[in-house]
Amino acid sequence: MNDKEEFIKKLTSIEGIGRAKALQIYENNFDSIEKIKKASIEDLAKIKGISKDLAKKIKDNLETKETEEAKTTEKEEKIEKKEEEVEIVEKEKKYEVKIKPELLPQIKKALRIKKTLKEKKPEFLRQEWFRYKRLSENWRRPKGLTSKMRKHMKYRISTVKIGFRSPREARYLHPSGFEEITVCNVKDLEKIDGKRQAARISGTVGTRKRIEIEKKADEMGIRILNKLNK
Repeated sequence: MNDKEEFIKKLTSIEGIGRAKALQIYENNFDSIEKIKKASIEDLAKIKGISKDLAKKIKDNLETKETEEAKTTEKEEKIEKKEEEVEIVEKEKKYEVKIKPELLPQIKKALRIKKTLKEKKPEFLRQEWFRYKRLSENWRRPKGLTSKMRKHMKYRISTVKIGFRSPREARYLHPSGFEEITVCNVKDLEKIDGKRQAARISGTVGTRKRIEIEKKADEMGIRILNKLNK
Protein backbone atom coordinates (compact mmCIF):
# COMPACT_ATOMS: atom_id res chain seq x y z
CA MET A 1 0.00 0.00 0.00
CA ASN A 2 1.46 3.42 -1.07
CA ASP A 3 1.32 6.71 0.89
CA LYS A 4 -1.68 7.99 -1.08
CA GLU A 5 -3.81 4.93 -0.30
CA GLU A 6 -2.84 5.03 3.38
CA PHE A 7 -3.76 8.71 3.56
CA ILE A 8 -7.17 8.08 1.88
CA LYS A 9 -7.81 5.13 4.21
CA LYS A 10 -7.21 7.31 7.29
CA LEU A 11 -9.51 10.05 6.03
CA THR A 12 -12.33 7.67 5.01
CA SER A 13 -12.34 6.28 8.57
CA ILE A 14 -13.75 9.70 9.65
CA GLU A 15 -17.54 9.88 9.57
CA GLY A 16 -18.88 12.01 6.68
CA ILE A 17 -15.85 11.55 4.41
CA GLY A 18 -15.96 9.17 1.49
CA ARG A 19 -13.29 8.31 -1.08
CA ALA A 20 -14.31 11.21 -3.39
CA LYS A 21 -13.89 13.85 -0.65
CA ALA A 22 -10.63 12.26 0.49
CA LEU A 23 -9.28 12.51 -3.09
CA GLN A 24 -10.40 16.16 -3.28
CA ILE A 25 -8.39 16.94 -0.13
CA TYR A 26 -5.36 15.05 -1.48
CA GLU A 27 -5.49 16.85 -4.87
CA ASN A 28 -5.63 20.27 -3.12
CA ASN A 29 -2.04 19.82 -1.84
CA PHE A 30 -3.15 18.43 1.55
CA ASP A 31 -1.37 15.15 0.85
CA SER A 32 -0.30 14.35 4.43
CA ILE A 33 -1.88 14.31 7.90
CA GLU A 34 0.66 16.86 9.18
CA LYS A 35 -0.38 19.38 6.49
CA ILE A 36 -4.05 19.01 7.49
CA LYS A 37 -3.15 19.57 11.17
CA LYS A 38 -1.17 22.73 10.32
CA ALA A 39 -3.89 24.08 8.01
CA SER A 40 -6.68 26.27 9.38
CA ILE A 41 -10.39 25.39 9.20
CA GLU A 42 -10.86 28.19 6.62
CA ASP A 43 -8.19 26.70 4.33
CA LEU A 44 -9.85 23.28 4.44
CA ALA A 45 -13.30 24.81 3.91
CA LYS A 46 -12.12 26.25 0.55
CA ILE A 47 -11.98 22.70 -0.87
CA LYS A 48 -15.06 21.74 -2.87
CA GLY A 49 -17.53 19.66 -0.83
CA ILE A 50 -15.89 20.44 2.54
CA SER A 51 -17.87 22.70 4.87
CA LYS A 52 -16.48 24.50 7.94
CA ASP A 53 -18.14 21.99 10.28
CA LEU A 54 -16.66 19.06 8.37
CA ALA A 55 -13.22 20.71 8.32
CA LYS A 56 -13.39 21.14 12.11
CA LYS A 57 -14.51 17.51 12.48
CA ILE A 58 -11.52 16.31 10.40
CA LYS A 59 -9.02 18.28 12.50
CA ASP A 60 -10.54 17.18 15.84
CA ASN A 61 -10.68 13.55 14.74
CA LEU A 62 -7.04 13.46 13.64
CA GLU A 63 -5.89 15.07 16.91
CA THR A 64 -7.83 12.57 19.07
CA LYS A 65 -6.50 9.66 17.00
CA GLU A 66 -2.92 10.86 17.57
CA THR A 67 -3.40 11.04 21.35
CA GLU A 68 -5.01 7.57 21.40
CA GLU A 69 -2.11 6.10 19.41
CA ALA A 70 0.38 7.71 21.80
CA LYS A 71 -1.46 6.22 24.79
CA THR A 72 -1.54 2.73 23.26
CA THR A 73 2.20 2.83 22.51
CA GLU A 74 2.87 3.93 26.12
CA LYS A 75 0.73 1.04 27.42
CA GLU A 76 2.52 -1.44 25.15
CA GLU A 77 5.91 -0.21 26.39
CA LYS A 78 4.79 -0.59 30.03
CA ILE A 79 3.49 -4.14 29.37
CA GLU A 80 6.78 -5.09 27.68
CA LYS A 81 8.75 -3.74 30.67
CA LYS A 82 6.56 -5.70 33.11
CA GLU A 83 6.98 -8.90 31.08
CA GLU A 84 10.76 -8.43 31.11
CA GLU A 85 10.70 -7.93 34.91
CA VAL A 86 8.59 -11.08 35.38
CA GLU A 87 11.00 -13.09 33.21
CA ILE A 88 13.97 -11.89 35.30
CA VAL A 89 12.18 -12.83 38.57
CA GLU A 90 11.27 -16.27 37.19
CA LYS A 91 14.89 -16.88 36.19
CA GLU A 92 16.06 -15.89 39.68
CA LYS A 93 13.58 -18.29 41.36
CA LYS A 94 14.86 -21.82 41.47
CA TYR A 95 12.56 -24.81 41.67
CA GLU A 96 12.49 -26.21 45.20
CA VAL A 97 12.37 -30.01 45.32
CA LYS A 98 9.70 -31.05 47.83
CA ILE A 99 10.51 -33.68 50.44
CA LYS A 100 8.68 -36.94 49.83
CA PRO A 101 7.74 -39.55 52.44
CA GLU A 102 9.11 -43.08 52.68
CA LEU A 103 5.99 -45.15 52.01
CA LEU A 104 5.27 -48.86 51.96
CA PRO A 105 3.90 -50.30 48.66
CA GLN A 106 0.45 -50.97 50.19
CA ILE A 107 0.17 -47.33 51.38
CA LYS A 108 1.12 -46.06 47.89
CA LYS A 109 -1.58 -48.27 46.39
CA ALA A 110 -4.11 -47.10 49.01
CA LEU A 111 -3.34 -43.45 48.18
CA ARG A 112 -3.97 -44.07 44.47
CA ILE A 113 -7.30 -45.76 45.29
CA LYS A 114 -8.21 -42.89 47.64
CA LYS A 115 -7.59 -40.35 44.87
CA THR A 116 -9.83 -42.17 42.35
CA LEU A 117 -12.57 -42.70 44.96
CA LYS A 118 -12.51 -39.01 45.91
CA GLU A 119 -13.15 -38.04 42.27
CA LYS A 120 -16.28 -40.22 42.19
CA LYS A 121 -17.49 -39.43 45.72
CA PRO A 122 -20.76 -37.42 45.74
CA GLU A 123 -21.29 -34.21 47.70
CA PHE A 124 -23.26 -34.97 50.86
CA LEU A 125 -25.81 -32.21 51.47
CA ARG A 126 -28.44 -31.61 54.10
CA GLN A 127 -32.05 -32.61 53.39
CA GLU A 128 -34.00 -29.76 51.70
CA TRP A 129 -30.99 -27.42 51.85
CA PHE A 130 -32.21 -25.83 48.59
CA ARG A 131 -35.70 -25.08 49.92
CA TYR A 132 -35.05 -23.01 53.04
CA LYS A 133 -32.51 -20.22 53.42
CA ARG A 134 -32.07 -20.92 57.13
CA LEU A 135 -30.67 -24.41 56.39
CA SER A 136 -26.97 -24.74 55.64
CA GLU A 137 -25.52 -27.21 53.14
CA ASN A 138 -23.63 -29.09 55.88
CA TRP A 139 -24.57 -32.75 56.12
CA ARG A 140 -27.21 -33.78 58.67
CA ARG A 141 -28.76 -37.23 58.96
CA PRO A 142 -32.37 -37.19 57.63
CA LYS A 143 -34.82 -37.95 60.47
CA GLY A 144 -38.34 -37.34 59.11
CA LEU A 145 -40.86 -40.19 59.34
CA THR A 146 -41.86 -39.72 55.69
CA SER A 147 -38.42 -38.51 54.53
CA LYS A 148 -37.68 -39.74 51.01
CA MET A 149 -33.98 -39.17 51.58
CA ARG A 150 -34.01 -41.40 54.69
CA LYS A 151 -35.79 -44.09 52.67
CA HIS A 152 -33.09 -43.81 49.94
CA MET A 153 -35.48 -43.03 47.09
CA LYS A 154 -33.77 -43.04 43.69
CA TYR A 155 -34.44 -39.38 42.88
CA ARG A 156 -32.89 -38.14 46.16
CA ILE A 157 -29.20 -37.32 46.63
CA SER A 158 -26.79 -39.83 48.19
CA THR A 159 -26.52 -40.17 51.95
CA VAL A 160 -23.41 -40.89 54.00
CA LYS A 161 -22.61 -44.62 54.04
CA ILE A 162 -19.62 -46.64 55.22
CA GLY A 163 -18.95 -47.78 51.64
CA PHE A 164 -17.84 -44.25 50.67
CA ARG A 165 -14.86 -44.37 53.07
CA SER A 166 -11.29 -44.35 51.79
CA PRO A 167 -8.92 -47.32 52.37
CA ARG A 168 -7.80 -47.71 56.00
CA GLU A 169 -4.06 -47.38 55.16
CA ALA A 170 -4.55 -43.99 53.44
CA ARG A 171 -7.06 -42.59 55.92
CA TYR A 172 -6.22 -39.16 57.47
CA LEU A 173 -3.10 -38.86 55.30
CA HIS A 174 -2.17 -35.83 53.18
CA PRO A 175 -2.38 -36.47 49.37
CA SER A 176 1.45 -36.51 49.33
CA GLY A 177 1.38 -39.47 51.76
CA PHE A 178 2.55 -37.60 54.86
CA GLU A 179 0.82 -37.76 58.23
CA GLU A 180 -0.08 -34.17 59.17
CA ILE A 181 1.13 -32.80 62.52
CA THR A 182 0.02 -29.34 63.67
CA VAL A 183 2.91 -27.17 64.84
CA CYS A 184 2.70 -24.02 67.00
CA ASN A 185 6.38 -23.39 67.77
CA VAL A 186 9.93 -24.52 66.95
CA LYS A 187 9.93 -27.02 69.84
CA ASP A 188 7.02 -28.97 68.29
CA LEU A 189 9.25 -29.88 65.31
CA GLU A 190 11.35 -32.15 67.57
CA LYS A 191 8.39 -34.56 67.92
CA ILE A 192 8.09 -35.04 64.13
CA ASP A 193 9.57 -37.94 62.19
CA GLY A 194 10.60 -36.34 58.88
CA LYS A 195 10.43 -39.64 56.96
CA ARG A 196 6.68 -40.18 57.39
CA GLN A 197 5.31 -37.01 59.03
CA ALA A 198 4.96 -33.41 57.79
CA ALA A 199 4.25 -30.20 59.70
CA ARG A 200 1.30 -27.88 59.24
CA ILE A 201 1.78 -24.52 60.94
CA SER A 202 -1.22 -23.48 63.03
CA GLY A 203 -3.30 -20.54 61.78
CA THR A 204 -2.80 -18.73 65.11
CA VAL A 205 0.99 -18.45 64.56
CA GLY A 206 2.30 -15.02 63.52
CA THR A 207 4.56 -14.29 60.54
CA ARG A 208 7.79 -13.81 62.57
CA LYS A 209 7.40 -17.12 64.41
CA ARG A 210 6.26 -18.85 61.20
CA ILE A 211 9.51 -17.82 59.44
CA GLU A 212 11.52 -19.25 62.39
CA ILE A 213 9.60 -22.56 62.19
CA GLU A 214 10.11 -22.80 58.40
CA LYS A 215 13.84 -22.10 58.74
CA LYS A 216 14.26 -24.74 61.45
CA ALA A 217 12.17 -27.28 59.48
CA ASP A 218 14.45 -26.84 56.42
CA GLU A 219 17.49 -27.51 58.63
CA MET A 220 15.87 -30.65 60.08
CA GLY A 221 14.62 -31.89 56.68
CA ILE A 222 10.94 -31.66 57.64
CA ARG A 223 8.35 -30.68 55.06
CA ILE A 224 5.97 -27.78 55.81
CA LEU A 225 2.63 -28.28 54.07
CA ASN A 226 1.52 -24.62 54.29
CA LYS A 227 4.66 -22.60 53.60
CA LEU A 228 4.50 -18.81 53.21
CA ASN A 229 6.47 -18.72 49.93
CA LYS A 230 5.53 -21.89 48.04
